[in-house]
Amino acid sequence: GFEEPPKDEHRIRITLSSKNVKNLEKVCADLVRGAKEKLLRVKGPVRMPTKVLKITTRKSPCGEGTNTFDHFELRVHKRVIDLVSSSEVVKQITSITIEPGVEVEVTIADP
Repeated sequence: GFEEPPKDEHRIRITLSSKNVKNLEKVCADLVRGAKEKLLRVKGPVRMPTKVLKITTRKSPCGEGTNTFDHFELRVHKRVIDLVSSSEVVKQITSITIEPGVEVEVTIADP
C-alpha cells in the first residue's frame, strides 16, 4: 500500500475512460511516461472491467412481418492510474495532448 506522503504531496487518482482502446492506451502510456520522467511513484495503469451497454431493436419500422432484431453494443474501457505528488506537478503532467474521445477525471485525496 501507500505510506503516508509528505505534507505538500497528495495521493492523486487519474481515471481515464474511452470507447477506443488504442487512444486510451496511448494516453495512459503518455501519462505514465510523463510521471516517471518527473520521478513520481506511479501505480498503474490498472485495467477496470469493460462496461458493455447493449440495445436490441426491431428491424421493421411497422409491426408487420417476421420478428427480426438488430443488436447494438457500446463498449466503455476504463483505466486507473495512481500517483503521489504535489498538485502543481500533476497539472504539468496532465497538460499533455489527450486523444479525442478519452475522458480524464482527476481526484485528489488529502494526505
